[in-house]
Order: sequence, then structure tokens, then C-alpha cells
Amino acid sequence: MAERVERRPRLWDLAGAWQGVLTAVAIFALTRIGQLIMLAWLGHASHSDRTLRGQLLVWDAGWFLRVAVNGYPHGYTYDPDGQLQGNGLAFFPLYPMLIRGADALGLSPETAAITVSWIASIGAAVALHLLGTTLYDKRAGWALVAICCSAPASVVLSMAYSEALFLGLVAGMLVAAHRQVWWAAGLLGLGAALTRPTGAAAGLALAVAAIMAVRESRRKVWQPLGAAAVALAGVPLFLAWVGWRVGDPSAWFRIQTAGWGTSFDFGRSTLTFLGRTLGSGDSWVPVSVALILLVALAAAGVALAGKPWLPLAVYGIVAMVLVYGQAGFYHSKPRLLLPVLLTLLPAAVAAARARPRVAVLSIAAWAAFGLWYGAYLVVVWPYTL
Repeated sequence: MAERVERRPRLWDLAGAWQGVLTAVAIFALTRIGQLIMLAWLGHASHSDRTLRGQLLVWDAGWFLRVAVNGYPHGYTYDPDGQLQGNGLAFFPLYPMLIRGADALGLSPETAAITVSWIASIGAAVALHLLGTTLYDKRAGWALVAICCSAPASVVLSMAYSEALFLGLVAGMLVAAHRQVWWAAGLLGLGAALTRPTGAAAGLALAVAAIMAVRESRRKVWQPLGAAAVALAGVPLFLAWVGWRVGDPSAWFRIQTAGWGTSFDFGRSTLTFLGRTLGSGDSWVPVSVALILLVALAAAGVALAGKPWLPLAVYGIVAMVLVYGQAGFYHSKPRLLLPVLLTLLPAAVAAARARPRVAVLSIAAWAAFGLWYGAYLVVVWPYTL
């Protein structure tokens, strides 16, 4: 007698088909409208000389635009005193490539950068809903969209930053791996690896998913392992290309350190920042960042205690190690934590299990703070996000 193969329900149906997906997009749209209102309100209240559009194009957006318009430098950049500076080689290529592609369609580079980010944000909302659905249920999917897209640093989902693209690619990769659609998982994982250095964590997560699939069924081994190999290759290939272009294998790391003080010190600077900030209580933004870092650690611990899907746990742990273990601008860490996902699971699961009114009111309160906080960092806080 032939062995009966049990088929899982289609993810599209589990997610609520078009109605469920469009609900997720509507939730996302509400967070973006709220974010733009916060940006405009704070800009008016603080008498900012930047337009709303200009607020979406500050800080790292300028670097992405320079790479998209002018291409990558051919070597190191130095100031008049001969000191090494940061340059465009620190920024991974996929987002600038997409900006250049949209620019070729007739958009200005600035409009292209914002358009690509917003389209990627919509894709990220859909991917988050599908991820929450495939791991739990469609209510968890909607909650994950709402909580992630209104987090304290979610303002970057509206800006010309690469977080929206990276978030969508990582969430999509995890969905594809969970459903064992390996060709999609490999391509999405490679895209994530060519968007941000944290893509290395996504590649490791896909490798874990591939090993789990191989252990479960030894047929078609090459598909999961090939997908993992493709995703794992992205970050090393770009770092090697930067090294070849400059003529120094350590070029990317040197540029990062020179331009942004970024280096991996195994968390020493993070511990120093937490101790100094919480000990002195000087300035509310550093204190709030310190509290966000501690709350994120606690949330990750709660998530791990619930034994989430192993590849997602691996991705989250490695991504958090990269964030907490590196030196750099402390006020950028909430932004870097946004795509980690593991820290959002406890709240998303709790919201999915709560009564609808309780879930909506709780998420609304979270969103009110998170959207205001992100707008404050862009409009009022004088340092890079």
C-alpha cells in the first residue's frame, strides 16, 4: 500500500486569503499614517527647517543615495589631515541597486529611495503576517505586523533606509523555509545578505532549517542545502569584493570603524553604556535606549522559554549578539533590533490570545509611544538614528 502523504493546509488560506493579507496591509498603513503625522507634528512644534520629505532623507539615506547615484568609491577616503574616514563601501549593495533601478524609470533619486523603501515596507508587512500565521495563527500574524511596524525605531520603515527591505527579505525567507519552498528561501536569504551585514544571521538560520529538513527526509537533499549555501555566501562575497576593490582584505571593517566607530568588542561597550547611563540617569534618550536594550533582552528570554521554531530562534540570537556585541552609536541600537523578530514574539502571541478589545488597546498604547519616539529621534534628537 502506498504511503499516504499528509498535506499541510495552504498558507494563503490560513492567512485569510486576500482579506487577511489586505487586513495586514491596512494595519501597516495605519502605522505609517500615524508615523507621518507624528513627524509633521514634531517638525512644526520644534520649528524644524526640514520638510516632511526631508526628514525621510536624513542620515544614512544620504549615503545610500550617493552609492546609488555615484557608485562605490574605488578605495579608502581620507580627511585633510590624512585620517581614514567612512565612505560608501560600508553600505551593502541591494538597496542602492534598487534605488538606481527606480531612478532609471524616471524618478528622482530621492523619490526613488523613498518609493523603494515604502514598497519594501508593504512587502515586509505581508511577510510578517505570513510568518506569524505559519508559526501560530493569523491573529498572531496581524499582531506581529502591528507591533513591529509601530516599534520605537519603526520610523525607518518610512525613511530611505534599508531596514524595510531587510525586514521583508528575512521574514519572507523564514516563511519560505518553514513551508520548505527552498528556491524562494535561498533567493530571499541571499537578498537579505546583500542588504545588511546581519544577513549573515539569516544565512545561519536557513542553514539550520536546511539541516532540520535533511534529517526529516533525506530525499532531495540538494534543495535545502543549496538554498542555505546561497544565503550564506552573500555577506562573505560582498566583504571580499570590498577587500578586492580597495586592495585590503580587512577594508570593510576598517571603513566601518573609521566612519561610525563600529567594531565587535564582545559587548564591552554596551555594558559600559548601560552601567554609565543607568548609574547617572543623564538625559532621557540614553536612558530610554538602555531600557529598550534591557527589555529586548528580557523579551528574547521569554520567547526562547516558549521554544519557538529553531531557525527563527537561531536568527534572533545571532542577530542580537551582533547588535549587543558591537561598539558604535548607542542610539542606533533600537533601529538595529527592529528586524530581530525574536523579541516581538511574546507580545504578538499574547495579543493573539487576548480578547480583541484588550489586544487592540494594548497595541494602540504601544504604537502611540513607539511612533512618537521614532519621530522624536528623527526631528528633535540631533544625532544619527
